[in-house]
Amino acid sequence: MTLCMMILTSLTFPLEIQDEKTVNLFNGKDLSGWHVDVPAADNKPEIEDTFIVRDGNLVSLGKPNGHLITDAKHRDYRLDIEYRFAGQPGNCGILVHASKPRALYKMFPQSIEVQMNHTHAGDFWCIVEDITVPDMVKRRGPKENWGITEGKARRILNLTDGSEKPVGEWNRMVIECVGDEVKVWVNGDLVNHGKECTAKHGQIALQAEGSEVEIRKFTLTPIQQLTE
Repeated sequence: MTLCMMILTSLTFPLEIQDEKTVNLFNGKDLSGWHVDVPAADNKPEIEDTFIVRDGNLVSLGKPNGHLITDAKHRDYRLDIEYRFAGQPGNCGILVHASKPRALYKMFPQSIEVQMNHTHAGDFWCIVEDITVPDMVKRRGPKENWGITEGKARRILNLTDGSEKPVGEWNRMVIECVGDEVKVWVNGDLVNHGKECTAKHGQIALQAEGSEVEIRKFTLTPIQQLTE
């Protein structure tokens, strides 16, 4: 192997190669290891399912709104997710460091959301947790409006809105969480990197927020440092 090839391999390894410690959070058959929190089901237990397995894919049907949450808590890991909007594109998200359920708007668990919303993949949303990025005023708005609860400026724009593939094609999102940092790639593009996160561990959640999303891969690999 030439020196050039060795350098390229070292740069791409964390995003392209899984090691023996990688685990599948979704087994392709059922929702083992997860539980559902759909507030509308509290008073209507016969309500239709929000999250299903179809043709080997994990599917968020988008409605009724809610979350699919891992039973286990995790820290210092890389998530590798392959997803697509099966029909009309819209909103969805992956929540990291999730803890208290229904902490925001009696719906969203306390967490940092990594946005999957079509054309905005990689935005951060602060949900009763906070995180810092470069150019905060440019990407979050006036500082006096910042906050982590209802009515506050909780959205932090990503670095690029041009990384997603056309609707119907599969996208790859990689999320790395180590210590108080969260770093996100979409289809190989670095789209966000935050530090000083107010949470360092917790559950992982998938949203149902109006649009159907299929996920064919959802793996977790323990890591000790972020990919440069």
